[in-house]
Amino acid sequence: QLQASGGGLVQAGGSLRLSCAASGRTFSTFVMGWFRQAPGKEREFVAAVRRSRSGLESVYADSVKGRFTIFRDNASNTVSLQMNNLKPEDTAVYYCAADLILPPRPIATTREEYHYWGQGTLVTVSS
Repeated sequence: QLQASGGGLVQAGGSLRLSCAASGRTFSTFVMGWFRQAPGKEREFVAAVRRSRSGLESVYADSVKGRFTIFRDNASNTVSLQMNNLKPEDTAVYYCAADLILPPRPIATTREEYHYWGQGTLVTVSS
């Protein structure tokens, strides 16, 4: 089970930190990530992270690179998304997701490849 939290209302240029707590199983070897869905749009990939032999691997959507950072804490089975310099176009419901995607497969960026989902948390960025 994945439980997302941390959404809210923020002005453009502000910051928010989302958290996703995993329970019910160990997700330490899973890819954990975030997707978002704006009104009337498809759910899109935001960021994901995986622990591998070489350390932590992370992938970001181009639209959030340099502004968002994904963190992972295996000890607490959580993944967080630090969102800085938020823009109105970041307004969406954010979902955390997880699946077992092992190297050498690349970290997945499509929703179809994730089978564990949390409930969404709404992020609203006002202009």
